[in-house]
Amino acid sequence: MIEIAGKPFDSSDMGPTDSTEYRIIQVMQDSPVVYSYQSAEELLFEVKLREHIMLSARLMNQSDAQFATFALSRCNPLYWHLTEFGGFQLQEGVKPSEAINDIFINSSLYAFECAGAKVIIYYHAVLQVIGETSFNQLFQNIYIYSWHTDPDLGIDSTYSTYFLPGDVVYFMNPEVDPRVSHWRGENAVVLGEDTYFGHGIGIASADQIIETLNRARKPGASQSAYLTNLVVRPSFKHLMKISLEPRVHSRSKPHLIIITHNESSISYYRYSLFLGEYYGF
Repeated sequence: MIEIAGKPFDSSDMGPTDSTEYRIIQVMQDSPVVYSYQSAEELLFEVKLREHIMLSARLMNQSDAQFATFALSRCNPLYWHLTEFGGFQLQEGVKPSEAINDIFINSSLYAFECAGAKVIIYYHAVLQVIGETSFNQLFQNIYIYSWHTDPDLGIDSTYSTYFLPGDVVYFMNPEVDPRVSHWRGENAVVLGEDTYFGHGIGIASADQIIETLNRARKPGASQSAYLTNLVVRPSFKHLMKISLEPRVHSRSKPHLIIITHNESSISYYRYSLFLGEYYGF
């Protein structure tokens, strides 16, 4: 259910019942989880961003961007520098908004794995919601590699069996064939009504994604791939707050260490373990 300033939210005035926003709110209202907000505007910002995460996922599905391991990653050199690890570093002097949009405009020039695909979708969706000016001020040093993100995206994870449209979930393939280890799992955007977008698989049901992953199991494997209860979301409240801040100069941010590895299609939890090993926690 939804609470606004500690009181139950009345969704009866949310407009057309066939709108995506209305459907997202109804899923939240029907949830056993309580979603609390200080204001209706805070709720509506999250709903709008969730809608755009879904739209960006569908746009990527319609694009010519290909799935690739880090060794085979590709990008448009006019906007991105391809690092030796297969990451995309924003070129000097390029506007972040133009570089992110180019991934969808000139999609045939790009190839990347599925964790990075979700980060690209997040950036693209946030751009549509907060606009170019705020986006370019906030995200001046974009580096796309696995689950590495700018701290202002506020990416975090939780565990739940109740998913909301716009969430990112993870399908695990515990007995993947080492020869095709990039099929160790699939990060997927929840589109609702048992449909998900996974880069490299496309839009499919949970059973269809599991079936695809099972075809990549090692010979003699007995354990099926499965949908985990890991849920990844950006910090909607933080993004709303900083997008409304008046500022002239870019925000001061800590220097972030980029954790390099060679495991395509890992979960956010797996990437967090790499971070923990580096920082000693």
